[in-house]
Amino acid sequence: MQVIIPLAGKGTRLRPHTHLVPKPMLKVAGRPVMDWVMDRLEGLDVTELIFITGHLKEQVEAYARSRYTIPSRFIEQKVQDGTAGAVNLARPHVTGPVLIIFVDTVFEADLTLINRTDADGIIWAKEVEDYQRFGVVVTDKDGFMTRIVEKPSEPISKLANIGLYYIRDVKALWHGIDHVLRSQANKGEFFLTDAFQHMIEHGKRILAAEVGGWYDCGALGTLLETNAILLGQGRAKHGTYPGVIIREPVLIEDGASIERSTIGPNVTIEKGATITDSTLVNTIVGQGSRLTNVQLDGALLGNQVVADGLRGSATLGDNSEVTVSRSR
Repeated sequence: MQVIIPLAGKGTRLRPHTHLVPKPMLKVAGRPVMDWVMDRLEGLDVTELIFITGHLKEQVEAYARSRYTIPSRFIEQKVQDGTAGAVNLARPHVTGPVLIIFVDTVFEADLTLINRTDADGIIWAKEVEDYQRFGVVVTDKDGFMTRIVEKPSEPISKLANIGLYYIRDVKALWHGIDHVLRSQANKGEFFLTDAFQHMIEHGKRILAAEVGGWYDCGALGTLLETNAILLGQGRAKHGTYPGVIIREPVLIEDGASIERSTIGPNVTIEKGATITDSTLVNTIVGQGSRLTNVQLDGALLGNQVVADGLRGSATLGDNSEVTVSRSR
């Protein structure tokens, strides 16, 4: 089985990082989001990874080739026309059933369900209370998808589409994508879910399967929430730092230096970071960053960030420098 991993095609919500770090390589609980997703492929017979990238193709390719042993190919989506267009770029290379994973979430799911169903496809979903924020999957009494509705105003379903799909009948998928690409774009985009709807309307059966956990990493607030959840599930660890107050859960990687500070809860500090006279809550600090006299609650800082006197919430890309003058 091949796995299509579209890194392009969807709207990017963490805009301050888009020119520096591909979203799936942003770290949560000390690991890139993409690594968390790759863990879920264990137990599957995966023959090839097909990455559909954006303009940061070289960064993604270098990382994936150094990290993953599965044979991979990399295709750049030069025209950002939507998720259907992104997946369609893989068509010349697909030889059989495919798993499609949008890697801006961390999920808990037994993907070996693929080996135990005769459905034409599977769409994984998670029941949520704030269903109006998502595309939701409507099912029949047997659990098969009948339609997807974007951001419904009424609770026709609370099963949120998480961006994880298996398609056994790839011929029907290509027919669906062809139909979508011939149709009028929806707000300038062609959506993969519309191709699934076409499949269903032409007699195909797509099973809706619920995941055990689904943690969004696509926006600052939800990325920090996911960091907190994963730390609470056992990823937290740290050494002893004299004169430093640590409020669990906290992950501090080896090689970080911390003095006269209060750290936590829900903080990840990567190796090489130096933190002095600071207070950090609900924050991720990248490798080699240097923070002095900062007070942050709800911050995402990239690698090699230098900050002095910063207060509040912040999102800073790699190599950013911020100095806030202190009142006399």
